[in-house]
Amino acid sequence: MSTVNKLEVGTMGFGGNVTLIGCKIGALNRLPASFFVSVAYDCWAFRRLGVVLDAASGAIKQWLYRDPAHPIVPMLDQAGIVRSGRRVPLDTPLTEQAVRSLKVGDVVLVSGRMFTGRDAVHSHLMKHDPPVDLRGSVLYHCGPVVVKEGQTWRVTAAGPTTSIREEPYQGEIIKRYGVRAVVGKGGMGAKTLAALKEHGAVYLNAIGGAAQFYARAITSVDGVSLLEFGTPEAMWHLTVHEFPAIVTMDAHGNSLHKDIEQQSGEVLETLTVV
Repeated sequence: MSTVNKLEVGTMGFGGNVTLIGCKIGALNRLPASFFVSVAYDCWAFRRLGVVLDAASGAIKQWLYRDPAHPIVPMLDQAGIVRSGRRVPLDTPLTEQAVRSLKVGDVVLVSGRMFTGRDAVHSHLMKHDPPVDLRGSVLYHCGPVVVKEGQTWRVTAAGPTTSIREEPYQGEIIKRYGVRAVVGKGGMGAKTLAALKEHGAVYLNAIGGAAQFYARAITSVDGVSLLEFGTPEAMWHLTVHEFPAIVTMDAHGNSLHKDIEQQSGEVLETLTVV
């Protein structure tokens, strides 16, 4: 653990002294011809909960996988996060001037229309015109959890998905359709960074694991396109209020993800693992 933490990748890859807080090494069977090492990273250990329900009333009789000696501490007052530092309000549709004024490290609060788009949407947009006007838009790499209530939809969870899967498409979509901001997690690569600089757009990093928190920033579901792809892969038309995110790739060619990768790589070259 001490060796890994010397890399200073940090939480969410933003840099910092704490990268690894725990490590379990397990062995699994393999095909005889296969030799590989797989590293899985997540907060799974803290998501593993279970309950025993009363069959008649539905009430929780017992919690599983949790020490009852440790009380549940709600995240603040459930109203939001403690805000500090510089926060930039962004109202959609976004202008190029507003986007080019941002820099890596800025915390933004997005209000207005936002569209979701995962793998199926990005692949579709490479071959077809978009079902909505994307000029000045915010495109969110998200497969929300939605419930239908009568004729309307409600989002119950809306966390970001890993953005790098859209790297083959993202730069071209920004160029063609005038997207001004892309939201996701984990950052994107060189092609997207070049498109952000050329066309005036930014990448906003949302917080992985905060799906229900982000759902509270969604004030309404105004429509849905491409529902034939399934609810996670459809393009949802959302209205958001003060949706928080961090600029990690700006319109000036700067990328926090690229910087951290380079810096941690340089440290990695100096380490000798025994």
